[in-house]
Amino acid sequence: MSPDTQVPRRVLPTIVLAQFAGTSLWFAVNAVMPDLQRDWGLPASAVGTLTSAVQSGFIAGTLVFALLTIADRHSPRLVFLLCAAAGAACNAAAVDLDRDFNALLALRFATGFFLAGIYPVGMKIAAAWYSRGLGGALGLLIGALVLGTAAPHGLRALDAAWPWQSVMLGVSALALAGGVLLYLLVPDSPHLPRAARIRPQALAVIWTDRRVRASAFGYFGHMWELYAMWVLVPAILAARLPASQVPAGAFAVIGAGAIGCAVGGFAAARYGSARVAAVQLAASGLCCATAPLLLAAPLPVFALWLAMWGITVAGDSPQFSTLTAQNAPRDSVGSVLTFVNCIGFAISIVTIQLFAWLAQRWPLWVVLPWLAIGPALGLRMLRPLLAGDGAPASR
Repeated sequence: MSPDTQVPRRVLPTIVLAQFAGTSLWFAVNAVMPDLQRDWGLPASAVGTLTSAVQSGFIAGTLVFALLTIADRHSPRLVFLLCAAAGAACNAAAVDLDRDFNALLALRFATGFFLAGIYPVGMKIAAAWYSRGLGGALGLLIGALVLGTAAPHGLRALDAAWPWQSVMLGVSALALAGGVLLYLLVPDSPHLPRAARIRPQALAVIWTDRRVRASAFGYFGHMWELYAMWVLVPAILAARLPASQVPAGAFAVIGAGAIGCAVGGFAAARYGSARVAAVQLAASGLCCATAPLLLAAPLPVFALWLAMWGITVAGDSPQFSTLTAQNAPRDSVGSVLTFVNCIGFAISIVTIQLFAWLAQRWPLWVVLPWLAIGPALGLRMLRPLLAGDGAPASR
């Protein structure tokens, strides 16, 4: 790979912007759930089912794209563009539905499927251009995903009077623009790595290799909390803020995770990924555990608590990816990462459904502390990496 100084300066900013735009599809429906509940008569728990459909589609898409090596057989930037266009079309198609919840579920699944050609493929494009310094770029890229997830709430906040259909179409336009932007401004790297085929036996490494097990289960604890917290953010804010302020608050809280990703990426260069991941995981777990006290705290303290939770709940994500890649056997890195990501997203489906259901039956001060189970177990499993800071002794 040529030195990073030869990489066109526009490449990383363009990939970051495209990732932000493309991943805005993820929570498009979440931002308009109050409208759908009113117009379609949906229960509040429907947000969990719809979000889980996206997660399921993403898992399916990740496996299909990996098994068929689609981003190796075709230009990754073309794959990114086509998936951004297809995801945008699936998202926009929801505006023509007439209270058909099953059709909406199918469209959300399809949207998640095509997100597998946006988020992971964008990461592959970045890795092809940056053989050195990918750690810092990784923090920015995952930060872009976090900010993209928050984007529909931000769009909703621009004008609460907009019909929900306008918000959905706006998100689709943003995603499509991201795909076009990347395709036009980021050429295929002359050093594009070819991924090895998925090795089913790599699944066993997650349990048999002590260091891989530590990073993988730390990530699983992180995923227990992350998406369930994001789904519950509007409900948490609605307990203290007027309805008109909830979308802007949700954008701020979820989007704050981009700060944690970016700062964590730079901190890891000095302190190591394992320590940075542990600090952020512990901080987010503490935010869960102190929810009964801080939900009713004075508004400035309440806002500071949510900001800290938003920053730390997502900020450890790039570090877990780095740790797993560092510790996996060299010939199985791609396979291990694929399986770990899929298991993590499967865990998120369980917790999204569980906590959306619990939040309809119990007050939030009772429900939120149980999110701390994930960070607590994740920290327990991460301990073997903290002594040596995650770097494998030899491979």
